[in-house]
Amino acid sequence: MSSTRQSLLDTLQAPSQRPLGRPAPLGDAATQQLVEQLEQEQPADLVRDQQLLTGVWELRWSSSRQPWLREAPWLENLQVLDPNRGLGLNLLRLKGPLGSIAAISVVAALEVCPPQRVSVQFQRGGWIGPRLGGNRWELLAAVRQSFPAWLDITVLDQELRVCRGNAGTLFVLLRRPDLCAAELLPA
Repeated sequence: MSSTRQSLLDTLQAPSQRPLGRPAPLGDAATQQLVEQLEQEQPADLVRDQQLLTGVWELRWSSSRQPWLREAPWLENLQVLDPNRGLGLNLLRLKGPLGSIAAISVVAALEVCPPQRVSVQFQRGGWIGPRLGGNRWELLAAVRQSFPAWLDITVLDQELRVCRGNAGTLFVLLRRPDLCAAELLPA
């Protein structure tokens, strides 16, 4: 494991996960510098690593100034990817027990375009509620996407994903192995 990658992972850890004595996360400029260095050291290749996209990912850092595209201690900002089914989901929910009740989501069709691009076509957005029995409560409306959207996956491994969006925003996500994609994706 490269020292750049480990430094970035240390920076992304939540304060409660940081060992005693570890410094707080780096500022935006230092984090972005680590990301850019890692993109040079460990470039993604979706021809080789497409299967690593599948799963639940949590946003841990973003260059965006939009509050819904930033990491917050009280919010889970999740992205669920299932490229084999051509399906993705962005999910914002409160941390803790209210998360299954108060979740905002956007469902998208995905198409992997190697070597690094994933094309995104937003389809439906709205509220996804708790699962009761075999059914999930959903209130989703069609989304009219007036522009092409994509993510260029620049770093990808079992634990870490870095991508750049069509608007130039840089995103850093960590895999959430404790969450099941099938349980989060709508029917």
